[in-house]
This record gives sequence, structure tokens and C-alpha cells, in this order.
Amino acid sequence: MASLGEYARQKGIKYFLVSFVDLFGTMRAKIVPATAIDAISKSGAGFAGFAVWFDMTPAHPDILAMPDPDSVIQLPWKPEVAWVTGDLIMDGKAVEQNPRQVLKRVITKAAAQGYELKSGVECEYFLIQPDGKAISDAADIQAKPCYDQQALMRRYDVIAEICDNMIALGWRPYQNDHEDANGQFEMNWEYDSALKTADRHAFFKYMVKSIAEKHGLRATFMPKPFPHLTGNGCHAHLSLWSSTTGKNLFEDAKGELGLSAMGYHFVAGVMHAAEAVAAITNPTVNSYKRLNAPPTLSGATWSPNTITYAGNNRTHMIRIPDAGRFELRLADGAANPYLLQAALLVAGLDGMKNKRDPGKRLDIDMYAEGHTVKNARRLPLNLLDALRAFDQSTVLREGLGDEFSSAYLKLRYDDWNKYSRHLTEWERETTLDC
Repeated sequence: MASLGEYARQKGIKYFLVSFVDLFGTMRAKIVPATAIDAISKSGAGFAGFAVWFDMTPAHPDILAMPDPDSVIQLPWKPEVAWVTGDLIMDGKAVEQNPRQVLKRVITKAAAQGYELKSGVECEYFLIQPDGKAISDAADIQAKPCYDQQALMRRYDVIAEICDNMIALGWRPYQNDHEDANGQFEMNWEYDSALKTADRHAFFKYMVKSIAEKHGLRATFMPKPFPHLTGNGCHAHLSLWSSTTGKNLFEDAKGELGLSAMGYHFVAGVMHAAEAVAAITNPTVNSYKRLNAPPTLSGATWSPNTITYAGNNRTHMIRIPDAGRFELRLADGAANPYLLQAALLVAGLDGMKNKRDPGKRLDIDMYAEGHTVKNARRLPLNLLDALRAFDQSTVLREGLGDEFSSAYLKLRYDDWNKYSRHLTEWERETTLDC
């Protein structure tokens, strides 16, 4: 691509959002006038690392966001503005904690072995009232609202505007639906390379929230915003390709369900590290209220609670719906777009390296018959269990980098400790008279 300054002149851009995503998945940005973007591209936009979710102090030098021209997106709903993300440097060195750079390092290691991860994500979200206390559509009350045409069309203006934007951006969206919870929606676009999917995932969340606000609503990707309704998942579909031949290495017509031996090793790697991976894919206290929830109003949570896999069966952590790919149903809406891809690639490559075996496929309803499986490992019951598993995982700590891992664990442990110090009304109701 030409310089961002030239891009601005061609597209009529007045301002750039120079952006990055911190360890907790929060998008940070500065507004840079187009007249200054070429200078900022060379020097970087400065941020105080302590002011965002990084393990830094006020004494640290500025972190400098270096825009990546390949990531630039002109905002379809505000075309005089463009969003661009990139990498972070401090004192001339890469910021090892930066999630996008964590993913890029893992991608580079995979490329050295001849592999390229391609992925797609299914982002679920609720459209709610601005105060966050209820869904936005008071008429959306069915016990089984999934695919409800009336409820979907009552939010047509919001859904269509988001989908139109994805079409304009060349993402190739292919379906939008009302999901299993009242007020919940999902929008799907085509898979791509892991970094491109992560950039688009990050931008999608920003775009959905912005369009919802434009319509006087609020969008949330919170894993479990309402206790009686299905939570927000972020299912990931993965395939591994040869970076030299362009062949899908997971596809094998002779393999069970069309998945190659390499694909099953990758699946086994994800299963082997699943408890630790959950600290990345399910990163908040609230995440485990989705994973370990009782049946919801619709009758099912649609989230896993055991580390198992199956064919085209949505009650397991991993589903193999088609030849040449698999779906991980573990992650939720709070997952950091970059760390999600990085953790799964690290775990999968370990499975391939060590030729791990996923064991026998379980083609049963895990919700109804899971109790009959004697050796199925349970997913963590809470964030603390997941963090401890990550802390002890040589695979993830080495694969994602020690500096990142230490920073992430420090901040997430602190998050857990803050939660633990919080006194809930439930505690008062059940123990005040003990």
C-alpha cells in the first residue's frame, strides 16, 4: 500500500484512529489528523502504558503505536475517519506484552515450520438498553427465540447496517441471525489468515458497539450478562495450511470425518492444554458463569463444560462439522481477538509436534449423557482455576512468551483478587444469620 497520507488523500480521510488492543482486550486509540499521519507512521503515536491494561508503571517510557498500513479500514458509517492498528515499541524494542505482537510471533514460528493458520470467528452479542439492565426489545420474549424472524426484523436497521459495512469492507459476510437468547444476535463473515481474522474481530466489536450507539442502543459481548439467558460465545473455526503449497493440511478424504491425522494431533493439542487455554479464551470472572451455567430459558446453555470432541454435535468443546476444519466452542465474547488465535495455534502446534492423541470421539449428548463418561476432564470452574492451570502450563508459557505470560497472569490474578474482595448480596442473604 502507498503511505497512509496518500491513502487519506485518495479516500478523503480527515482523521485516523491509531489503535491497539491491551491485555484485557480493551481497544485504545488516539485521533490523528490526516495531515500528521505520515509523521506518526514514522515516529509512532505515544501512550502511557500504565494508563491501560499492561504490566507497567508510571515510570516506564511511552509506548509508541506504529500503524500497520495493511490493517487500515475506512469507517463506512463515518467515512472521513479511518481506523488503523499496528505494533507497539518502547525504547526502540517491541513491547512483548502486546497481544497483536504475541500473535505475530506465534505466526512467525508456525511459518518457519511451513504452516499458516486460517480461522473464522462467530461473534455473539446482545443489543440492550443503554443502562445495561435489560435487552432492547421488550417484545423479544419467546422461550426459544433462536432464528425468530420477527425479532430479527425488529432489529433489521442495526443488523443490515453492520452487514452492509462488512460487505463494503470486503469481508464476505454470509449470514446474520437471532441467537438462542432473547436480544442476542450473531453475524458471520468468511475465514482468513489468523492475523487478518484477529484484526477484523477487534474492529467488528468496535463497529457493532458504534452502530448500536448510533441507533440509541448498546451492544455487549459480555459472556453472561443475564443469568437466565444463553451467554455470548465466540466459536472459532480452525484449519492449518501449507505456507508453500497452499494446501489445507487438515483435509483428508480418507480420514475420519474428513480430518487428517495432523488435524487430529492439533485437536489433541488444544484438548491437552484446554484448562490453561481457558485462561485466554474465557478471561473474566463472568466467563465461568457461561461455562458452568444451569440450563437457560431455551433449555440449553450451548456452552461446553468438559474437554471432549465429537462430530457434528454442539454439546462438546470441539466439534468437527465438515472436512478439513474443526470448531472450538470454548471461547466467549470477552476473549482477546489476538490472544485467542495465538493460544490455539500454540496448543495445536504442540499437539502436532508431540503427535498427541485426542482419544475416542464421543458422539453422545454431553448435556444429557455426560455423566456416563468416566474419564472426561472438566473445564475450570472459575477464573482462578484457569489462571493456575495457565501458570503451570509449559506449553502456553513458552509458546506465548514468558514476559507476556507473567504480565497477563499478574493482571488477571489481581482481577480475581478484586472480585474476591467484593461482597455480594447473595452472601448477605445466605450467611448473615449463620
